[in-house]
Amino acid sequence: MTRPAQTAMSVLVLLPKALLVMLAVAAPVLAVPGIRGVETGTIDAPAIQKAGAGFVLLVSLQRS
Repeated sequence: MTRPAQTAMSVLVLLPKALLVMLAVAAPVLAVPGIRGVETGTIDAPAIQKAGAGFVLLVSLQRS
């Protein structure tokens, strides 16, 4: 085979792999507008209740 033919064959072999990598990288970016379009409520974690340990630590550190 000639040099240009070898180059063309190597490009044709690498092209599907490159497209697959580009698709894997671009899929999350392309999915974001679709996810943001859904008008569902946000699931939030419950609020953390304060236990008052900060005051205990403050008093114990002042006594040292």
